[in-house]
Amino acid sequence: MIVLHSSVSLLLTGLYLFVVAYLIKGWAALKRSKLDGAPLVTRITILIAARNEAERIHLTIEDILAQDYPKHLTEIIIVDDHSTDDTANIIRSYADRGVKLLQLNEDKPLNSYKKKAIAEAIASSTGELMVCTDADCRMGSKWLSTIVSYFEIKKPVMISSPVTYFEETSLFERLQTLEFGYLIGIGAAFIGNGRASTCNGANFAYRKDVFYEVGGFKGIDDLASGDDELLLQKVAEVYPHQIGFLKERDAVVYTHAKHTLKEFLQQRRRWASKSTRYKDKKVVALAVCIWLFNLSLLVNAAMSFYNLNYLLLFLVQFLLKYLIEAAFLLPITSFFKRPGLVSLLIILGPIHILYFVYVGLMGNTRRYAWKGRVVR
Repeated sequence: MIVLHSSVSLLLTGLYLFVVAYLIKGWAALKRSKLDGAPLVTRITILIAARNEAERIHLTIEDILAQDYPKHLTEIIIVDDHSTDDTANIIRSYADRGVKLLQLNEDKPLNSYKKKAIAEAIASSTGELMVCTDADCRMGSKWLSTIVSYFEIKKPVMISSPVTYFEETSLFERLQTLEFGYLIGIGAAFIGNGRASTCNGANFAYRKDVFYEVGGFKGIDDLASGDDELLLQKVAEVYPHQIGFLKERDAVVYTHAKHTLKEFLQQRRRWASKSTRYKDKKVVALAVCIWLFNLSLLVNAAMSFYNLNYLLLFLVQFLLKYLIEAAFLLPITSFFKRPGLVSLLIILGPIHILYFVYVGLMGNTRRYAWKGRVVR
């Protein structure tokens, strides 16, 4: 019995090593773009869906207004999603500086308010390129010009750009930054390998006409989440080789880690809830295999209390997992100028096993809380 169990565990380990090696290759394939500094001519619309963001939204708006991109080519639309705080009034106070406020007035419950908000903003937009971010994000002054330079030179129909956490105040938040870098790296690496599948809506751009060409959010609007990844996958079916990842530091968007474990788990369950709707079933199959690999680590750790052979098997698996993940994360954290975060992998590793198994189960079986609502 132990021989069969060991064989399955090692098979799953080998598969995981292969997947991460594939990701390492994909990240390396993404080359820094040569942005030529030519005059930019694309009219853009910045889209933000906001709900109860009174604490930070003024910082995001100020960063957007401080962009070095031509003001006559920039449109800013922020949709207030039934906020119960002062969010709408804060947005309204920037009206004289060109910030447009839309307010959702849905009288019937929806499960996808954010998609509705984005669709409403796109419908009233005048830009060619939609640039999406979140109401609690920060960015440097060259964020927009870097995105548009890439768009005009490379001609992609959709652009995924880097996001990272900053201003951490605890070990828990720094661990999240490392783990989040892993997730951003996965999305980037798949694009680098020519198989776009994941991205992050905090730094996401696409052509308006392509949004309508693929039917917008039709077919994915029954899920609360997925305004980024599921839309990307719809576009990837039509334009598989015209989706880019912008590997430029000036294009980085910064946001914050979750302060509590409860908030963190709710967020990750929300992200996991999208996985069963992925268009590329090979990616789903890989995700299931990775989940099974982590489950095997958990089982072997538990069984080691009864048989030391399982402990040896667990240690071999864990060491190989640690080494390949460190090799993947070092260039990613170096890109974000945070290579020291990799030293936390020895702490994150065991925690990641537990959380990955938990989120994989809960993300697809239970409702979760998001922005004061219980959704699925």
